[in-house]
Amino acid sequence: MTAPGDAATQPGRRGFHRAALAWAGGLALPVVARAAAQGEPVRWPEVHLLDGRPVPAPALRQAAVLVFFSTTCPYCARHNPRVQKLVETSAGLPLQVLGVAQDRQPDAVRRYLAQRGLRFDVTLDEQALHEALSPRRVIPLTCVIDRDGRLREVIPGEMAEDDVLGLARWAKA
Repeated sequence: MTAPGDAATQPGRRGFHRAALAWAGGLALPVVARAAAQGEPVRWPEVHLLDGRPVPAPALRQAAVLVFFSTTCPYCARHNPRVQKLVETSAGLPLQVLGVAQDRQPDAVRRYLAQRGLRFDVTLDEQALHEALSPRRVIPLTCVIDRDGRLREVIPGEMAEDDVLGLARWAKA
C-alpha cells in the first residue's frame, strides 16, 4: 500500500507540468480521448458514410457491429461476405452494421464493395473510430456496441461465419 505523497499516487511529472502551465497561462490543452474499455459507454465521434451522410451514434435500443477492414487484406476479403450475410439475416432487428475502411480513396472502396456484392454502410473515418473503440490496428477488427451504447466486444482477426452471424444476439439482448 502506498502512502499519500508516494510516487505511485502522484501524477507524472509531465502531466503535472502540463496542468501547471495550463493553469498558469490560462491555456486550454486538448483532451486526448481514450478508447472505451469493454463495458464502458462509447464516445461516438463525428462519422460520415462514403456518400457524405452522417452516421448517428448507435441509438438507444439499437446495437452496432463495426468491422475495420482494408481493400487489400485477404482475411478481410473472406470476412466481409460474412458481415454482408449478417446484414441480410438480421434485417428487421435493431442492429446497425458499419464497415470502417482503412483506405483513403473513396472510389477504390466503392469498387471493392461493388465487385464483392457488399451492401453494408461504410465509412472512411477510421482514425476517429479507432480512438473511440480500440487502438488495435489488426484487420479485420470487429467491435460490438450494445443497445445501451456500451462497448461489449473487440474481436481481432477473421471470424467464422457462425461467429459473425452470432453477433445478431446483441440486437436481442
